[in-house]
Amino acid sequence: MQHPWLYDLESLEEISQNVLARRLFLKLAAMSREGTLATFVSELEGDDELDDDLKGTITELAHEPGYLFAVEEYLRGTQRVH
Repeated sequence: MQHPWLYDLESLEEISQNVLARRLFLKLAAMSREGTLATFVSELEGDDELDDDLKGTITELAHEPGYLFAVEEYLRGTQRVH
């Protein structure tokens, strides 16, 4: 079964057009693949300088590896086209 976010091209395109978001998603996907994302999230939660909303968003993304990989695939595919 395919997830609904696979069809949300508008969100994927917004991520691809935002340099910081693109870098963040690619880094999160790489850490997830390497098995280091959980450690990163734990360290992130202890950082008092970061905004709680940002921490929550990254934590939520960390629990959706399928989404991270879908975004990564989209970004890599569109990078060749752009």
